[in-house]
Amino acid sequence: MVIKKHIPNIITLLNLFSGVIAVLFAANNDLVTAAIFVLLGIFFDFFDGLAARLLNVQSELGLQLDSLADVVTSGVVPGIVMFQLILSSLNHDSFEVSMFEKTESLNWIGFKIHTVQLLPFVGIILTLAAAYRLAKFNLDDRQTSSFIGLPTPAMALFVLSLPVILAFGNNDFIFNLVSNPYFLIVVTLLFSFLMNTEIPLFSLKFKNFSLSNNYIELSFLVISTVLVVFFYIYAIPLIIVLYVLLSIVKNSIKNN
Repeated sequence: MVIKKHIPNIITLLNLFSGVIAVLFAANNDLVTAAIFVLLGIFFDFFDGLAARLLNVQSELGLQLDSLADVVTSGVVPGIVMFQLILSSLNHDSFEVSMFEKTESLNWIGFKIHTVQLLPFVGIILTLAAAYRLAKFNLDDRQTSSFIGLPTPAMALFVLSLPVILAFGNNDFIFNLVSNPYFLIVVTLLFSFLMNTEIPLFSLKFKNFSLSNNYIELSFLVISTVLVVFFYIYAIPLIIVLYVLLSIVKNSIKNN
């Protein structure tokens, strides 16, 4: 049926729809709700490719549409969220602070200019780096079964886990760390680099379920499950870090 070829694109558009809603909530400083819609968008992002392969209707249109949706869900939203987190950390205020509510004065050539603090705009680097990575991904035929550089959804999950930890976590050390503007800026720069670096990272697109061929991937799934059970919401950033570390281990083993 003709409708079959449109199913993956409809799922991709649901990813984009979720991302746009997340943008609205993130801009309004409701970062936890934004995180929920980003998670929903990433869910759709996983299943659009799966549906295309199962239905054998993969297309160039679907590839381009997928990246456009990801720019919003896993690019624009994390940038806005990081902007809000840095702004809140600088103002030592709650998440109720509007992004343009607090200003500071600058004297420039005799003119008094009222401006928002500029440092929070560092967070937008995540959006730029994500867009650049997605553009490269569409042109890179090496990334059919694995990734070169950190996938944008992994970055988005890490960043969106931070406001969730602030809202529901009860560990003072982690709360103070995540509320630290220097930590947030380092996270921004580090993940912008990781998305565009030439480090091979494994994917979870299993060609078979042989233990000898997939022991790193299966280890990742098992350890991730254990982390979720024992560390609750704190597990999300730990799982992303684990993903990068195990990919480096796999590359080291492969090259030796």
